[in-house]
Amino acid sequence: MTKSGAVLESDKAAKVMEVKKKLWKLVKTIVDEDDYKIETADEAIAALCTLKFFKDSKESLSFKVDDALAVPQQFTCPLSKNLMKDPVVLSTGQTYDRSFIQRWLDEGNRTCPQTQQVLSPTILTPNQLVREMISQWCKDRRVELPKPVENFDRAVTDADRKNLHSLLDKLSKSISEQKEAAKELRSLTKQMTSFRGLFGEYKDAIPQLLKPLSSGGVDTHHDLQEDLITTVLNLSIHESNKKLVAENPVVMRLLIESLKSGTIQTRSNAAAALFTLASLESNKPIIGNSGAFKPLIDLLDEGPPFAMNDAASAIFNLCFAHENKAKAVNEGAVKVILQKIKDHILVDELLAILAMLSCNQKAVEEMGELRVIPCLLSIIRESTSEPNKENCVAILHAICFNDRTKWKEIRAEETANGTLSKLAQSGTSRAKRKANGILERLNKAVSMTHTA
Repeated sequence: MTKSGAVLESDKAAKVMEVKKKLWKLVKTIVDEDDYKIETADEAIAALCTLKFFKDSKESLSFKVDDALAVPQQFTCPLSKNLMKDPVVLSTGQTYDRSFIQRWLDEGNRTCPQTQQVLSPTILTPNQLVREMISQWCKDRRVELPKPVENFDRAVTDADRKNLHSLLDKLSKSISEQKEAAKELRSLTKQMTSFRGLFGEYKDAIPQLLKPLSSGGVDTHHDLQEDLITTVLNLSIHESNKKLVAENPVVMRLLIESLKSGTIQTRSNAAAALFTLASLESNKPIIGNSGAFKPLIDLLDEGPPFAMNDAASAIFNLCFAHENKAKAVNEGAVKVILQKIKDHILVDELLAILAMLSCNQKAVEEMGELRVIPCLLSIIRESTSEPNKENCVAILHAICFNDRTKWKEIRAEETANGTLSKLAQSGTSRAKRKANGILERLNKAVSMTHTA
């Protein structure tokens, strides 16, 4: 092994150990704190993916360092086959160059190119360790480190700007011209990241886009409404547009109205737009105050599977803002969610939402009235999903500590099946802690009764 190869291997080992230490701290936070931030989970996923990345490598990097022109396979993007400029990790654990995987997603793909797994969510997490390893590799060979690029597609031209203005002008003309312009804008904002960013250069561009909806009359032109709302969805993917869309009350009103009426695809795309916009923390309360929960819950209740999924995703994202939880509960989320779970629909996603809502007193009372306890205990017994078991026992823990009238029901089930005792022995750390907390509360209640 060459000297530079030994240094690189040593550096790699040190960095892997550093990631392991970071992962340990993140996992401990997640296990110990019920209200940990979603960013903490994202960081833990990224750390795990980074470790998996190197564990899966079949060859040590040091075997290739003698060839100054050969880029290690671990440093190349599976899509471009070139040295990565800005490595990011998908939820599947695969690492790609940001600009190439972003283009893949921008084209409407929702699966991992390598594993073909459905991406939920489609979050790109920076792979800092791989980035540092690439930097060191370049430094050792006196190769200039590639600079990340914001957009894969070509830069915006004056012709693009002129085209945007022309298309927006057409939205004020005849209905046929409006439809033609809307379809073109939908296509351009789907295919070109740079064209989405172009809307941010003109503060009135997005309101002008939705002008046909403000003037009414779209009830008889659902195709126009669908194209315009889908364009808003495409625009909301671009980071610089998220505030522009959410902070414009007219745009938000039209988005919510389209969530209530129109084709099912229009309603679903409006929900997907809200999900994307809600990824920005400051947008969550704005969307919550805009009246989004009732139509989202209605879509979850009555929509087809793809629309229910978009509605559930939006509700989930919005409920990370504490003030939105009460709004969701007040609009009837608990009843609809519980019925879907009993019907075996989107169980994983909806249990996660129900667990988030269980910190709300009204939600806990409603769950009790809707006889949620047998359903949750049944899932714990029958499910093979550890996250589902965790969410179920977290909800039961909230019920047990907020509604003592349910102790008798939980105790009777525990006597018959020992569901919580088994979970306290074999569940995840968080599930064990919650299960033991319930059992201690029940045992204490029994002891107090005997003493009295």
